[in-house]
Amino acid sequence: MARTNMRSTRIKPEVTELLTTRVVRRQRLSPHFARVTLGGGDLDRFRPLGFDQWFRLFLPTAGGTLDGLPDKLTTLSYVRYLRLPKETRPALRAYTVRAYRPVGTQGPEIDVDVVLHGSAADGTAGPGAAWAETCAPGSEVALLDEGVGFNPGPSPARVVLVAEESGLPAAAGILASLPADTRGEAVLEVPTPEDRQDLAAPAGIEVTWLTRDSHDRPGAAALATLRGRALPPEPFYGWAVGEQQLASGARRHWVDGGVSKSDLMFCGYWKA
Repeated sequence: MARTNMRSTRIKPEVTELLTTRVVRRQRLSPHFARVTLGGGDLDRFRPLGFDQWFRLFLPTAGGTLDGLPDKLTTLSYVRYLRLPKETRPALRAYTVRAYRPVGTQGPEIDVDVVLHGSAADGTAGPGAAWAETCAPGSEVALLDEGVGFNPGPSPARVVLVAEESGLPAAAGILASLPADTRGEAVLEVPTPEDRQDLAAPAGIEVTWLTRDSHDRPGAAALATLRGRALPPEPFYGWAVGEQQLASGARRHWVDGGVSKSDLMFCGYWKA
């Protein structure tokens, strides 16, 4: 199981309910990213919170439906979900709100950036990546809002963000939501130079892009860069997500340097 302290620190949504919506469009952003825009259906009941707001996404399988899904994901409801017939049970994945627009072609819209790995054509892509490569406008999905992991308290003066590509959408959401006078840095690792994105961020945030060697473990370059820099001289809020060793390693680096655990959020999205 991935390690995280998000369960105890996250900001929960006021209301958690299953929302059914549809694909509006999809586009290939770069070699390793696709963007799927969702809109229509129940999305007018979605409440944007900014920062790294994330949600559970149910993707119907071929011949399957979205019937019988839970309104909340508890231990009991997850067991019931697993009892649905495997061949028609929707795939379940977690994604971040890359951007929210209150007005779109069909009402409110959400952009979802998906990391592409493998290939949908030859069956080597996972369910999420395959969906992002092949979904058609009008196809239905369902989501459960899970709230925000970034929770430093009142307007942090300084932040340090670190992530590899699986955490880039969340980092982008945080940077776009921070107060304009926030200072700090963001260390972001991607597979290729073409995967870098234009990010909205306060002028006082230094964004460092890293391109890793194809043979390196994802997150290794970001963690090495973080460890190679002195800790900021003033208090800061640290946020680290992505591959498990990156998230846990960043937390350990900060704690060993004297940063309070209450000023940190880390989450291993996956394990290499």
